[in-house]
Amino acid sequence: MTLNAVAARTPDGRTLFHDLTLAFGRERTGVVGRNGAGKTTLLCLLHGDELPAEGAIHRAGTLGLLRQESGPPPQKEDVAEALGVADCLAVIQRVLSGRADGDDLETADWALEARIDARLAEVGLAGLDLRRAISGLSGGERTRLRLAALLLAEPDLLLLDEPTNHLDVQARGLVHQALERWSGGAVVVSHDRDLLRRMDRIIEISPQGVAIYGGNYDHYIERRDLERAAAERGLIEAERQAGQAARDLQAASERQARRDSAGRRHGASGSLPPLVAGLRASWAESGAGRARRAALQRRDETETARRDAEARVERVRGLELSLPTSGLAAGKTVLDARGLGWRTPTGRSVIGALDLCLIGPERIAVVGRNGSGKSTLLKLAAGTLTPTEGDIRTSVRSAMLDQDLGLMRSDETLVDAYRRLNPAATENSARAALARGLFRNVEADRRVGDLSGGERLRAALVCAIGTGAVQDDRSPQLLLLDEPTNHLDLAAIEAVEGLLVAWDGALVVVSHDEDFLDAIGVQRRIVLGGS
Repeated sequence: MTLNAVAARTPDGRTLFHDLTLAFGRERTGVVGRNGAGKTTLLCLLHGDELPAEGAIHRAGTLGLLRQESGPPPQKEDVAEALGVADCLAVIQRVLSGRADGDDLETADWALEARIDARLAEVGLAGLDLRRAISGLSGGERTRLRLAALLLAEPDLLLLDEPTNHLDVQARGLVHQALERWSGGAVVVSHDRDLLRRMDRIIEISPQGVAIYGGNYDHYIERRDLERAAAERGLIEAERQAGQAARDLQAASERQARRDSAGRRHGASGSLPPLVAGLRASWAESGAGRARRAALQRRDETETARRDAEARVERVRGLELSLPTSGLAAGKTVLDARGLGWRTPTGRSVIGALDLCLIGPERIAVVGRNGSGKSTLLKLAAGTLTPTEGDIRTSVRSAMLDQDLGLMRSDETLVDAYRRLNPAATENSARAALARGLFRNVEADRRVGDLSGGERLRAALVCAIGTGAVQDDRSPQLLLLDEPTNHLDLAAIEAVEGLLVAWDGALVVVSHDEDFLDAIGVQRRIVLGGS
């Protein structure tokens, strides 16, 4: 597949990327960029679901697209239908039952069932009943089922949109291994850094253009950091030159003004013949004009160079966030659980006989398979669930950010959300706190429902931690985070990592993102579900 000078725009005319010329073959290509940059749009263009605003796409071979799941699954679709093999299996059944008709004997694929078993096993779904309704599967199981369907179809090029979202560590590993064994090409949109390390090249989409990096994610980060440092140096130099050009223009204007004033004085004194005075004035005006025009041109050139340098910095600069101190003492008992257990109303044990003590600004990760009780433990710590066995006590103020960031309401503005969650805050202090989360000026008046996933998490963190004054007993000293990197782009994840690294409170984090847990300095892991 080849792209020639391809451009993509949003329905309102905003350019996502332009002049993209690229070929896709049997290599594995990772696609990164901030949310809304056009990553999913690129996959849709490649698949043919959308047309480019400019340029042309030439497709050769077959394509398979794994979309992000949106909305509930079809209620009546079963596993065989999701795999796209229901009709082929029906042919085999007709032949085996002696009811073959037409071309059934010739079209029966006797190796199909073995291939189905192999692909399901490859994604960790071995033994899955083909007649089971997919509505009874978890979101992660449905994602792996759809990936198995693509692998079974064996297209020449796989197009995968966030294939490891919502998967636990074990399921992510299976997807990683399946892609490593895949012999065709693949284009993968993902914020899973471990998956991106298995790519052959990285494409970065930004408002300033598309950049292509040979090598995997680690090589991309190395190159990006070098570019970031070079861009910052370039901006400093461009600002210096622009400032010097502005000063030179001002000096040229002042010199011309002095010459004009002197010429008027000489003319008024009558000390020179009129013809000589006129020639002198003309020569002076001509020379001063040339000098001023040169200074103007130099100022315009350096200002253009400064704007270009700013654009380069914008492409590579990360988000920079800050949160205030929690004031948590090192020896303070933050959380204490003894014999903690919780059962569902039907009696199924989700958490049993758990002992846990957290002291001071410790950082704990809660890990385990999906369904092992990780989110339940956070709710017990937050006090939104009551233990059915044992006891759990939290001795400091805590704030919990669940996967849906439900502490904020979609119909309220950020300022309103902050002041509702921090009743002592004034309008000015609310705006100052939101500015630390990069919601400055009119950005603080945006509706929560209009924010991207990354923006919403930033806002939730700022609102949860509040003013941060040590003497303010409403400021939380314990954060409970449930899959905080879900739906975030890499830039937002790095920003949240930096924010949490600098924060001095205690953390209990549920996450399948090992890079994230390492980056925020997790000191120990609590494994639930015996895995």
